Formats: sequence, structure tokens, C-alpha cells
Amino acid sequence: MEMFKRENGLHGDPRLEGISEAIRVVPHFPIPGIMFQDITTLLLDHKAFKDTVDIFVDRYRDMDISVVAGVEARGFMFGPSIALAIGAKFVPLRKPKKLPGEVISEDYVLEYGIDCLQMHVGAVQPGERAIIIDDLIATGGTLSAAIKLLERGGAEVIECACVVGLPEIKEERRLNGKPLYILVEPRQ
Repeated sequence: MEMFKRENGLHGDPRLEGISEAIRVVPHFPIPGIMFQDITTLLLDHKAFKDTVDIFVDRYRDMDISVVAGVEARGFMFGPSIALAIGAKFVPLRKPKKLPGEVISEDYVLEYGIDCLQMHVGAVQPGERAIIIDDLIATGGTLSAAIKLLERGGAEVIECACVVGLPEIKEERRLNGKPLYILVEPRQ
């Protein structure tokens, strides 16, 4: 059962089918009308999980990336492995009141509410090259907030990367002009 299609030049990569098949859809979660793309089932499949990380590592290995920023919480599942493999530091972007010490904050709008991301002051340095990792992009509000946080710290955001992208709302994505790299998209 193939529920996803591939994007971004990975056509023909046999790993994508396994990644696609490992993601389940949970209807009406967290609220009615949302078709939640659950990557926790991907994490249960060693090969699909490894292939996901390997594809990102292959992409970013030679791009002189010094920061991999992961968006809470599912960006934490991929970001540290990618950072270790490419020789970069991992910077967690967290929900409010989760980071001790001084933080900077950025509010953003979700499809179903308002939220906030925070980052430690000093987590990134001016001129560092960063990528942002999350499990899914819908409207781009979360990634847009992440970009703003990293840029406020002086980092240069090179690209945002997600395992899943929702095609039905592509027109609404707003990533401040930053490139977006997506592995799979649900079929319509």
C-alpha cells in the first residue's frame, strides 16, 4: 500500500517506498478534520528509519552545515543523528518553559491554533550555516518561526527539511524564501 509520492529529485530511490509505507495516517487527530501523518511507525521500522536519516545525511554531508536545528518534538528524532553524522551541533527548538536559562521566543500560527518556539540565547553564532529538521510541513508556520529564531541568533538558514509535506496546502507555505526539502507527500 503506497500512500505517499516522492519529491525533490529522489525519483527512483528505492528507499522512499519503504519510508512511505512506514508512515501511518491517523484520522481526526489531534482535532476533527486533521489527517495526522504519524511518523512514530516509521521509527519502529529500523530500515525505514535508517534510510530516512541516511537520505538527509547524504544531502547535507558536503554542504558545510555547522548547525542542525530540530523542532520539538519529532524533529528531535531525526536531527541529532543527522548532526552527528555530518559533524554539526544539534540545537533543540522547544516549546515554552522547556529550556532552562535565557531564551528567545517566536510565536506562530498552526492549522489548529497558536504556539511558540524557543531557543537558548547563544545556541547559534553569527555566520553559522544551519538546516532545520522537522517531521512534517503543512502551512510552514512552525518552520517559519524556527527560521526567525536561528536568524535572530545570527545563523544563516540554508534549508528546511521534512520527512512529509502536505501537498494540498503548498500555496500557503511561508518559509521566508528558504528552500524546502521533502522526502514524501501523501497522495491525494
